[in-house]
Amino acid sequence: MSEYEPHRVSHLSKLNWLRAGVLGANDGIVSIAALLVGVAAATSETGPLIIAGVAGLAAGAISMGLGEYVSVSSQRDSERALIAKEKQELIDQPEVELAELATLYQHKGLSVATSKKVAQELTDHDPVRAHLEAELNILEAHIVNPWAAALSSLVSFLAGALLPFLAVLLAAPDFRILATVLASLIALGATGAAGAYLGGSQMLPAVIRVMVGGALALAVTWGIGTLLGTSVA
Repeated sequence: MSEYEPHRVSHLSKLNWLRAGVLGANDGIVSIAALLVGVAAATSETGPLIIAGVAGLAAGAISMGLGEYVSVSSQRDSERALIAKEKQELIDQPEVELAELATLYQHKGLSVATSKKVAQELTDHDPVRAHLEAELNILEAHIVNPWAAALSSLVSFLAGALLPFLAVLLAAPDFRILATVLASLIALGATGAAGAYLGGSQMLPAVIRVMVGGALALAVTWGIGTLLGTSVA
C-alpha cells in the first residue's frame, strides 16, 4: 500500500497538469482567433493583424502564466500552513492526534480494534505522513509548484494561439477569416477530445461544447469587427 499510494498521487498530479495544458491551449486558440477574426473583419491590411496578433500572444501568455502562478502559490501556501499546523499538533498532543487518526479509519469502515492498530502502526512508521494523507489528502513530497504551473500554462497558451495566428497570416486576404475559423474549430475539437480523454468522460459532448463556444466567440468578434470597420470607414 505504501508503494502504491505515492505512485497513484503522482500519476493523478501529472494528469492534472496535462488537463491544465489542454485548457491553456484552448484559451489560446479561442482568445487569439477571436481577436484576429475581429481585426480581419475590420481591415484587410496585414500590418494591424500582425500587431494585434503579437500583442495578443504576449498579453495572453503573460496573463495566463501570472494568473496560474498566483493561484498555485496561494494553494501551496495553504498546503504548507496545513502541514506546519499538523506537525505542531503532533508535537503538542500526540495522543489526541493518534485517537483522531484511529477515528478517521473507523469512519472508513474499519473496526475499533483494527483502526487503533492501523493508526498506531502508521504513526510508528511516519506520523506526519499518516495524518497528512488521512486528514488532508496531502503528500508533503507532492506540494504544488507554482513555477511549473505558470510555465505550463504560458507554453500551452502560446502553442494554442500560434495556430490561428499563422492561419490568418498565411491565408490569402480573401480567405483569412474562413481559414482562421476552420483551423480554430478543428483545433478546439482536438483539445475538447483530449480534455475528455484525460478526464475519462465522453468525447462527443466535450467536443461539441468547446466547438460551439469557440464558434460563438468568433461570431461575436467578427460582428464587432465588421461593425467597427464599417463605421470607421
